[in-house]
Amino acid sequence: MTTQTETPQRAAIAAPPVPESLRETGLTDEAVIDLILKLLYVQGAQTTQKLTETICLPFELIDEQVLALQARRFIEVIRTLGPARGNYVLDLSGPGRERAAAALEASQYVGAAPVPLSDYRRWIDQQSVRSLRIGREHIRQSFSHLVIPENILEALGPAINSASSLFLHGDPGNGKTVISEAIATMMGGDIWIPQAVDIDGQILVLYDPVHHKVVEQVEVGQAGSDDAPWLRSAIATDRRFLRIQRPVIFVGGELSLEQLDLQYDPYTKMYQAPFQMKACGGVLIIDDFGRQLVPPRDLLNRWIVPLEKRVDYLTLHTGIKFPVPFDCLLIFATNLDPHDLVDEAFLRRIQYKINVIGPERHQYDQIFRMVCETRGIPFDAAAVDYVYQRYYDRYDIPPRACHPRDIIDHLVHSARYEGIEPELKPELLEAACGSYFMIMTREGVITDNEDRP
Repeated sequence: MTTQTETPQRAAIAAPPVPESLRETGLTDEAVIDLILKLLYVQGAQTTQKLTETICLPFELIDEQVLALQARRFIEVIRTLGPARGNYVLDLSGPGRERAAAALEASQYVGAAPVPLSDYRRWIDQQSVRSLRIGREHIRQSFSHLVIPENILEALGPAINSASSLFLHGDPGNGKTVISEAIATMMGGDIWIPQAVDIDGQILVLYDPVHHKVVEQVEVGQAGSDDAPWLRSAIATDRRFLRIQRPVIFVGGELSLEQLDLQYDPYTKMYQAPFQMKACGGVLIIDDFGRQLVPPRDLLNRWIVPLEKRVDYLTLHTGIKFPVPFDCLLIFATNLDPHDLVDEAFLRRIQYKINVIGPERHQYDQIFRMVCETRGIPFDAAAVDYVYQRYYDRYDIPPRACHPRDIIDHLVHSARYEGIEPELKPELLEAACGSYFMIMTREGVITDNEDRP
């Protein structure tokens, strides 16, 4: 039998190389010129070095455009902070300010130079989540902090390696969300994404600091280089790209169909990427599926082409459609019966379906023990017997995987209120369970504290 690796196997991805010419950036002279002018208009006078750092292109390329703008009398040097051209302080002239205002009318984007759509597609394809190979041992290690039945673990393995779609369903409180988060974490690794993408002159902002975690990196230039830090020889990568951890996008009941399309701001004339585009190379989790304002059928209709073709089609406000990679593991998690949400044809398009059931007694005991250990409370098997006899057996309450955690937390809160150390004593357990469980009677909903024999 082949021994599985303990970490996901993936091909090494080289960093985006520093562009040697404007042609290699995929941008036109006018696009870079407009970006320089807008930056000076919005942020005021800047050194050429500062322009380089903001626009994220090599100094040599920026300086070429600066010289051209000086020749056209759009910008001027107002002072110097040192002998090198990188220390020249630049500002707009009257005509330059007019040109910048016109450029801002078209788009108010100011920041890193965008990457052409074709380059974005190529980089996503090279770093595809489909290239990951996650073995049995790594999956077991990633779920070691949870109590997962063997059959569910074995079903999760192929689903994760498919990098396609997974439907987690079952009663609430049994760990569907926690399983989704663990899957996202085990992917690991880093990918490169552009900060912005150019689509026929329209700017799409891809980097989202809420969902993308940048991996700090040290720029390493050529060995023995004595050049200034903004020169090409001192730059290790194309700084229009950011190195981030594989993204994990988590959305819930607030998700709407509009959020799955480009978000266009008519004031700034810019686009924000939808969730599935931000999740490329990682995981997109739709929690509480079926509880969104949009009907489940409409939501799944939106995924038919991406799920089957691994390509999504987005539309600019001008009506132009364009394809982008749909490269993420899509996870649906729901407490509702899948057959009540969608028909068989839709379920067929979701490749893997796993029913996350409640824990059996020995699994419940194990979860209870693990929670006690994390809270620093000595475990006592008699406490679990007490909870089962007083609540689960007496009121026919189905045990959930979340119950031990919640009961122990309630117990800790009660002990804190009483000013005593938390222990699995009957009185503390009774206070915890009585405030946690709700018992249905003919008279209505009451707690067990009101229903003692």
